Amino acid sequence: MQLVQSIWLALILLWAHVKADEVIQCNSTTSCPQDMPCCSQFGECGTGDYCLGGCNPSFSYSLNACMAMPICKDSSFNFGDNYTSKVLKKEKYMGNASQGDWAYTGYLMDYNDEDSMVIAMPKYTGGTVLSSTRYIWYGKVSAKLKTSRGKGVVSAFILFSDVQDEIDNEWIGSNLGQLQTNYYFEGVLNYTHGHRINTSDTFDNYHTYEIDWQEDKLTWSVDGVVGRTLHKNDTYNHTTNKYMYPQTPSRVQISLWPGGNATSSDSVKEWAGGEIDWDSADMKDPGYYYMLLNEINVTCYDPPANTERSGSSAYSYINSDRYLSKDVAITDNETMLYSYKGSGLEPKLGKQNHTGKSSSSQSSTALPPGASTAFYQNIKSTNSKTVNKNAGTVRRPGALAVVALILSHII
Repeated sequence: MQLVQSIWLALILLWAHVKADEVIQCNSTTSCPQDMPCCSQFGECGTGDYCLGGCNPSFSYSLNACMAMPICKDSSFNFGDNYTSKVLKKEKYMGNASQGDWAYTGYLMDYNDEDSMVIAMPKYTGGTVLSSTRYIWYGKVSAKLKTSRGKGVVSAFILFSDVQDEIDNEWIGSNLGQLQTNYYFEGVLNYTHGHRINTSDTFDNYHTYEIDWQEDKLTWSVDGVVGRTLHKNDTYNHTTNKYMYPQTPSRVQISLWPGGNATSSDSVKEWAGGEIDWDSADMKDPGYYYMLLNEINVTCYDPPANTERSGSSAYSYINSDRYLSKDVAITDNETMLYSYKGSGLEPKLGKQNHTGKSSSSQSSTALPPGASTAFYQNIKSTNSKTVNKNAGTVRRPGALAVVALILSHII
């Protein structure tokens, strides 16, 4: 009888353990709890790097749960000369933008023959995302690159804000003669905003792609020639009484991802040119899909004239009811964490034991920034050995280990 009761106790505790490990989702109807206050880019609650780039304040526990955003800085980057040594792994980046200009998940290599950096997608992986550690709030960003190729393979150069404003350059690997441009406001899915620009072969040739993001208009250019202009006035929505125009601080992101993965929805696979071929010529030699990044240039524009200022080092949201341009202030609020248990609610947690660099190998779910929020969700099951969902949370022993531990003390 004692053994039966002990086993039942073990099973009850095991159930509680499993429930405690469940992912807590966050969205427009459900905010994060106080003990896991930050809503990540992918709609999951947590601490640590969940509270850094991509942390969505509108779905988090409170306005201040996410860390402040490091302010824009005029910069030029050449990705030759073994540049990968300067790029931070995402799980090592704790919000100190002076530590490094870029952070990544996935696979990077140097290709000094062309003075460039390889952004790779090996077989059955989710590819690679390279993100700036600083944000831009209006400005000009250009990227000189060669895209990848192949059906189902998507290359991207975008600006993406924490409240999901988005400005896109995307290339479908089965259509190397076109750039697809798009924009989104706060993650609202509207597939009528796309526009295509014809180019010469984007895999064989380097092109310079430029986004010129101003308060009143947005232009996309290829090799210095404007291919599309969007005026803010043309985005006014009479139902919501809002300009559906990207207007909040954003990170620069370069990514390569499998839109044609077997787990993607049919609509995403169709958009991406079909199901990806994991046995293509590129998968045989060099052994992965790849794009080449040669350089990026960032020019920061002045913030809107009436922007509230209480500092000079970070952007911060100051209104929890709206997340528009007028709700952003320039502050000296903390951008950096010292522990994977920290958040904007407790940014100094662990400071006495850390220097800002973490030895943890945990990292949050890393998914490529695609054509829309829906695409992130649809490719979430992509198999990638670099992905770990437990960043910023305490690792718990496995289920069998819990049962064994309990029974060892009571049998």
